[in-house]
This record gives sequence, C-alpha cells and structure tokens, in this order.
Amino acid sequence: SCPACGVRSARVHSHYWRSLGDVPCLGRRLILLVRIRRFRCVNSVCRQRTFAERPDAIARPRARHTDRLRTLHHAVALALGGNAGARMAGTMAIPVGATTLLRRIREAPLEALPPTRVLGVDDWAWRKGQRYGTILCDLERDRVIDLLPDRKAETLATWLKDHPSVGIVVRDRAGAYADGARQGAPQAIQVADRWHLLRNSGDALRGLLDHHHRDLTEAARIAAVTVEPAANDNAPGATGDRDVEPPVTKAERRSLNARHQREARFKEAVRLRAQGMTMRGIAQALGIGRRTVRRWLQAGHAPTWRHADRGRSSLDPFRDYLEARWAAGYRNGTGLWREIRERGFAGQSGIVRQWAARRRRQDPSADLTTPTNPPKAQPPTARKAARLLMSEPDKLDEGDRRFVTALLELAPPVAQAVELTKAFSTMIRNGLADQLDGWISAAETRGFRGFARSLRQDHDAVHAAMTLSWSTGPVEGQINRLKAIKRSMYGRAGFDLLRHRVLTTA
Repeated sequence: SCPACGVRSARVHSHYWRSLGDVPCLGRRLILLVRIRRFRCVNSVCRQRTFAERPDAIARPRARHTDRLRTLHHAVALALGGNAGARMAGTMAIPVGATTLLRRIREAPLEALPPTRVLGVDDWAWRKGQRYGTILCDLERDRVIDLLPDRKAETLATWLKDHPSVGIVVRDRAGAYADGARQGAPQAIQVADRWHLLRNSGDALRGLLDHHHRDLTEAARIAAVTVEPAANDNAPGATGDRDVEPPVTKAERRSLNARHQREARFKEAVRLRAQGMTMRGIAQALGIGRRTVRRWLQAGHAPTWRHADRGRSSLDPFRDYLEARWAAGYRNGTGLWREIRERGFAGQSGIVRQWAARRRRQDPSADLTTPTNPPKAQPPTARKAARLLMSEPDKLDEGDRRFVTALLELAPPVAQAVELTKAFSTMIRNGLADQLDGWISAAETRGFRGFARSLRQDHDAVHAAMTLSWSTGPVEGQINRLKAIKRSMYGRAGFDLLRHRVLTTA
C-alpha cells in the first residue's frame, strides 16, 4: 500500500539492499542483508510516484539495527550505562557506541503506572550541599514512580495536582515538602517519618548541651578525679607487689616485638630444615633471604642485635650532675637536657629522656612521692555527651557512668532535658499518640521550646506517625540505588537520562 494514498500496488519499480545489524550468532557478529522492493503508485492523482516496502516486523524505518538488537542494547545500557555498556557490548559481539546506548535509554517509552495511593517523598543530592532533587516512591508497591529536578514546594504541588489519587504523603520534617503536600493534595494525610522525629529530638538535646559547656568540663574533671585512685592502686610499688614488670618505652616495645618475630621465624626455619626443605624453599616460605636463613641456622639462634659497648657515652661526663638532680626530685627529661646543654652537652633531648625513663623503671616508687599536677580532663563533645546520656547505664563503662552521674547532678536543666528526650523516644517507638499534647506542653517550659514549637506546627503529621505504620525507610533504600546509578554515569548525563534509568530499572 502507498503510504500517501493507501492504494495497493503490484508494479515493482526497482529494488535495493538494506543492511541491518542483528543479535550475534554463535558468538559472531551478524548482519542481515534485506532486499527492499520499490513500487510504483498506480493512483494517477497521488503525488507519491514510487514508494518502498517496509520490513516493520524486524526493524523500524531507516534503522540500522533490528528491533531485537535494539532491545538488547537497551538492556545493556540500563545495566551499565554508556562507556561501560559499550565495552561490554564489544565482548558480546554487538559493538555499539556509548552515545547510541544513551540514546536507546532516552527513546524507550516509560511504563504507565497504576494510580498511587501512598506516596513517599524524600530528597537526594546531585551534589551534596549544593543541588538537590526529589524522589517519589509508591510505598504500597515499593518502587520509584518519578524524580523531580528540585525540592521546591511548588514542584511537588504541581506533581500532586496531576496525580489526584494520592491519599497519604509520607515525608521527613522538611517544611518545603509539607507546604507542597498541603498545596497540591489538601485531602491527603501527611505522615512524618519516625526516624527523623527521633533525630530531631537528639538535635534538640545537643543544642541544649552546647549551652552547658562548663558543666560538661566539670563533670569530666570529677570523673577523672574519681578514677585516679584506682589507677594509682595498680601502679608499681603501690601494693608491694614487685613481680609486676616495669613499663617500657615505645621504642623498646617495638624492639621486643621485632625480636619475638625473628625468634618465631628461626623456629619455623629449624622445623622446615628438619623436614628436608632446601635453603631456597625455606627463604621463600618465610619471606627472607637465602643467606639470612643459612646464617641463622649456622649460628643456632636468631640474631639479637645486641652490640657490645663501643666506648664511652656522650652522657657520661654529665651523669653525676643528672644523678644529683634526680636525687633532688627533678625528673623531667627535657628539662634535664636543657640544663646539661648549657653545660656543654651536644646530644639530642631523646638521649636524656631515655635515661630518665630507665631511671624511673629502676626506681618506680620514687615518683609516688613526687607531687604531680593531675591531667586536665577533656570534656566530650555535645554529640558524644548526648549519646552517653541517652544510652542505658549498664551498656556504659565505669568512666562514662561516672561522667553521666556527675553531669546530671551538676546541671538540673540537663537532667530534665534527658528525661524529656527519653520520654519522647518511648512515645514515638510505642505509638503513644495520646501523650503528644502533654509532652509538647512540658517541653515548652523545659528548654525544648523550639523543638516543641515545630511539633505543634506539624501536629497532625506527628500524630499520624504514631498511629500509621508508614515510614520513609523504603524511600531511603531507593535513594541508595539512585546514588549507585548516578555515580556510574560519572556526572556526564542530565536529569532526563537519570530519570529514565531509575524509572525503567525500578
């Protein structure tokens, strides 16, 4: 039939060949050569003189690939994207360019979805802190139904007006989404996410702790002073137990560990040699040189690298002065180094500090009579303090429990805030919606005025969060999948391509 007038014709004018790429056969690239006939139009009043027949069953007009190959390209593009998909297509004997694969994604029609009743709304970042979009999910079917290019209230309201079937909107505490849902779907029930409510309460507690820095410092000091006697009880010489090994320096500890490793290697070398293994095999098994293995086995022990005394130490001329200062009670290694440097010592401070460390290990009880200033307690951050205050006491160590007890005794407003926060957590987790109004009234007079005001403004959504089971948890999972797709495109693609990939692979 003529495409212009519809009159059928049987008069063949000519023919030509058309090349169509097809799916591979036995791992080899396949090209179909299709003979296309051209016909004369028998309608004398038709402007179309000739026309060609179309193989619509296998390919589109003017296409260079068959429909089934285009379908395969589309699947590869959805899974891998442009560049990665082009590399994979080459190994599958269907070579295609990256741009063609991206075009396959854009030209594929999106599936028509059934009406949505429960809508989950959350934001996602094109670039964190700078540019954001909005993801919309059908929580009943657990799939993404659309992406919006920004997170403005007007954009969400426009989308909701085009989809009047939405009856429940589940969102976070963002004001833009609340306004957009109110404008676009005034009949819908808004549900605040419970996790975001708990996080908001934690943020309110941290904000209050920021105004009690002095109490945090004092509580940390009290906890440190309380733990000091216990630490001194375990000090060498405190209990008369002389069997406890004196502490060693970090350098000596590293040297001791290295020596233990050499001894273990030597024992393994002896064992392998006794089994008949060659020197080369032992060296390869232990990761050391063949000559090293031979030297160790000939010596009969692992090297200790303890060198004999090579002469007088640079510290010898000043030992009498150092001993006198040590006996007088001055035990600061760096200070002693400064004193003997003025008397002509040319060595570094580390030599004197090592000498002082050895003297402490030789006479550990001497330091017990020397008055020392207690270390300054470092208070925890407001975030860590809030975590400790909200944790169960039996899950904290002894020092953290002392800090929490001291802070609650020092700052009654903090104790009241902690009690309120725990009550709010219990109310949200157990769905005690009848206690919401009373909690908001109590929070307005106990340091949580800003948080209480936000809850009062969003009262219906917070009440629905405790009476309905919906949350934005499934939306967060879809955001993770969206991030994986976005990052696989290396920032080259625009919003339309990302939207097609996310919606098609939902």
